Amino acid sequence: MASLGIEAEQEPLLGDRTPGSREWDIIETEEHYKSRWISIRILYLTMFLSSIGFSIVIMSIWPYLQKIDQTADASFLGWVIASFSLGQMVASPIFGLWSNYRPRKEPLTVSIFISVAANCLYAYVHVPASHNKYYMLVARGLVGFGAGNVAVIRSYIAGATSLQERTSSMANTSACQALGFILGPASTDEVQVPPGNIDQVAVVATNVLFFVVLFIFALFETIVTPLTMDMYAWTREQAVLYDGVILAALGIEAVIIFMGIKLLSKKIGERAILLGGLIVVWVGFFILLPWGNQFPKIQWEDLHNNSIPNTTFGEIIITLWKSPREDHNEGPTGCPTEQTWCFYTPMIHLAQFLTSAVLIGIGYPSCNVMSYTLYSKILGPKPQGVYMGWLTASGSAARILGPVFISQLYTSWGPRWAFSLVCGIVVLTILLLVAVYKRLIAFSVRHGRIQE
Repeated sequence: MASLGIEAEQEPLLGDRTPGSREWDIIETEEHYKSRWISIRILYLTMFLSSIGFSIVIMSIWPYLQKIDQTADASFLGWVIASFSLGQMVASPIFGLWSNYRPRKEPLTVSIFISVAANCLYAYVHVPASHNKYYMLVARGLVGFGAGNVAVIRSYIAGATSLQERTSSMANTSACQALGFILGPASTDEVQVPPGNIDQVAVVATNVLFFVVLFIFALFETIVTPLTMDMYAWTREQAVLYDGVILAALGIEAVIIFMGIKLLSKKIGERAILLGGLIVVWVGFFILLPWGNQFPKIQWEDLHNNSIPNTTFGEIIITLWKSPREDHNEGPTGCPTEQTWCFYTPMIHLAQFLTSAVLIGIGYPSCNVMSYTLYSKILGPKPQGVYMGWLTASGSAARILGPVFISQLYTSWGPRWAFSLVCGIVVLTILLLVAVYKRLIAFSVRHGRIQE
């Protein structure tokens, strides 16, 4: 395996697929080829529109929840957000298995109807006289269940494109998701392959890598707002505006990275990009570690209530004098006193945060698209619905656990412990990738060597 170079990584899964070759003539006609790529491009558009809809809804969940049910608190908001990923995690293997044995249009059509019905329920959760928050919980869970069709989409892309085209296709799909279904039976180039011929170690390892990649980005998205409000004394309005601009810039950065992945993968290979992306992510979180002797501003309203432990009256007066005078209508700003680490943990400078965000914005999309590409190559020319379902489920689990992990750790122990543990997780992931590096090769390459 060590002798396999980049050329082996890029070897077409189904042989020579150039127009005019004998295998091309047997497998599909030019008309079939054009029709297939029309479907793929329509898929890109629908995923782009779906991503825009998701972004619009996710930003309005908290004020909508507060409006329809006054008994809902922030902890219940966490369950509402997690219900989407939980529904997707349950549905992905189901839709993936369905697409393996039936025409793909069936699970896609059903999932779209579920999504439409769930969004209608979400729009009218304010109508019932009571228990509105639970209706919203169910609605978001059903929306996530309908979103489980992404497993079918990924398996279609994997089956409908040759190995040489696959990196570009996965990059385009991910780009549509960063910016914001018409499929028939399984493609004729998919064949039944005995499961024993697939390297299950590589399959499991890739699922773990994908889980960690999404886990890390989910926790970064979650911690951005509370981190900036604590470190820079931003109001809620300022945090929404500034963090929104930062995340939008990261989305543009991700699109550029996705578009450049194809050219870079031809030069150094997918495994090297995945390894490099993880290293860049590690550097990004390492930069986030607090240092220096400047501390975040403390919420002056809490100080007024004498809530600082082991602090003299004179120190309270001095701190009050140095604290920013904020409008009482906007609420207190700064690091809350109930987070005791605010008194002894240095602040994360804005330059640190922005540099870290740029690096994570480079590493995450690189790891994301390479995980898809390698996973598809490892599975080979077989219906990939179930396997893609498990991959999607692992990503959904990451989006559930990531926010819970970082919110609890950050609140209790602060950014130093939180980001140190994240760095440790990334190091372990890099070691895992190095350990299985030689096994993350295309099915056609592995199968060819077995035949030899």
